Amino acid sequence: MNKPLLLSLAAAALLGTNLNAQSMYERIQSMELQMKQMKAELDTLKAQKVETIQVPVDKKEAMSDDEADENDDEELANNTSEESDDDGETIEEKIADLQESIFELNKATNGSHLKFNADYRYTLENINYKMADGTEYTNDAFMTNRVWLNMNWAATKNISFTAQLAYNSSFGQRIDNDLAGYNFENFDWVASENPYDDVVRVRSAYLFYKNDTFLTADIPWTFSIGRRPSTNGHLINLRDDDTASSPMAHTINVEFDGLSAKFNLENLTGADGMYLKFCVGRGLSNAAHKFTAIPYATEDNLNNNIDMGGFVFVPYSDGQYSIGTMYTYANNLIDQKFLPTGGVLVPQNEFYTVGGLHAATVNFTANGIGDGISDFLDDTVFFISGAASLTNPDTEYTHYNPITGVAYQAKGMLGSSKAKAGYSYWVGLQIPSLISEDGKWGFEYNHGTKYWRSITYAEDTNIGSKVATRGDAYEAYFTEYLVDEILSMQIRYTYIDYKYSGSNGFFGDTTGYSMSMEEALAAGMGGVVVDKAQDIRFYLRYRY
Repeated sequence: MNKPLLLSLAAAALLGTNLNAQSMYERIQSMELQMKQMKAELDTLKAQKVETIQVPVDKKEAMSDDEADENDDEELANNTSEESDDDGETIEEKIADLQESIFELNKATNGSHLKFNADYRYTLENINYKMADGTEYTNDAFMTNRVWLNMNWAATKNISFTAQLAYNSSFGQRIDNDLAGYNFENFDWVASENPYDDVVRVRSAYLFYKNDTFLTADIPWTFSIGRRPSTNGHLINLRDDDTASSPMAHTINVEFDGLSAKFNLENLTGADGMYLKFCVGRGLSNAAHKFTAIPYATEDNLNNNIDMGGFVFVPYSDGQYSIGTMYTYANNLIDQKFLPTGGVLVPQNEFYTVGGLHAATVNFTANGIGDGISDFLDDTVFFISGAASLTNPDTEYTHYNPITGVAYQAKGMLGSSKAKAGYSYWVGLQIPSLISEDGKWGFEYNHGTKYWRSITYAEDTNIGSKVATRGDAYEAYFTEYLVDEILSMQIRYTYIDYKYSGSNGFFGDTTGYSMSMEEALAAGMGGVVVDKAQDIRFYLRYRY
């Protein structure tokens, strides 16, 4: 390769980009364009090398086709990498030097050192509930604004930072209500996911490290710590038209703080896409308030720390077909406290600890059906997922009413003092739009048993998590793109037929209690237990 060519490319990348660009965005775009041009010229050079490499005819005739190809590839690699200019640098070394220079220039000229993009969504929903006693509640036009401000920056080739700020609010302001339980909307697991108030919150913020080797072994791996992106995970992301975060959304869909480490095992085992990921986190901290005698110390009268640990194991993923598995265990889970006052149980704005929960899921996804049968099947996605949960209840709790001094006993999880297993299955189909070139239509079905329990409170369904349903849930949606992928719209219909109560409660024997509709009526609770719910939602979404 001629030295003037490399010098001209260097001048264009290092001088033209910095002096001629009028904004941070233009500088970045210009640098990326120069890198593409450089790579294109390198590809052209390699192609010319292939044309000029000659192997003696008699030697080629004695080779198999594979051996001849390997000989050409080896000679091409040797000629390309070994050719150098007068200063002794190879072509690859010069390209690497230029890449490093552009990387440093980007850091030096990029102002805030962060790249930003925005995601705005307007929704209009028609919501309806039918209670076990036949009472109905509706909202014909519930409107919300949601804004995500995404930012990231790679400080080096191995270390980066990513964060997302979120604003999620109903139009104007909802009517204030001081009844106990209403303040749980700002609980840390769901603070950014439900339309609550006009506060901008940190939805995720984490440090990310990656490397191609682990302890000298050929195992690419990553490590991250902070407020992890643990909502909109695998499978639920399809109907939400988002890139999946790491959890399997059949059992986990909440905001969470913690750390994770992922190990790519493909090179080690030869299995396509195989990886193992370990995750631990904390969902609630037992710590006294700032203005007490013992700020941030552990207090016996507060709930214990809620910690969760688990792993994701993907044994196979070739880009079309994939199998995913996940197991988690969470301890010291909670339910809302009720205290007897005047013969009536009154809900309190506090929790009590009830026990732990095991959860496991396995799923299969086909991103395209068959191989070249038709364009329609190539762009069709099918999945099926099964999940199980198992409670690990504490033995017994004693609670005192601080006003009357009356004590009462509570025990168990989901209405039972014994460990109970629950099961759920979920199937979905996403097909190309029948009315446009790039749109998507989808159909999903969920079923959950009496003691099924997921931790999916942040699911983007305002009538309650359909994945958590103890009963049957049906959903249909279509997403259409109005301006490329910048402006899109979606219409979604969700219908949930509950067979048991407590699908969207917590984990104890109060809000998480599982009883049939008939049992709810017999207990005089038919007016507070939802039998059926539906949500018709329309949105406009802008992403750039």
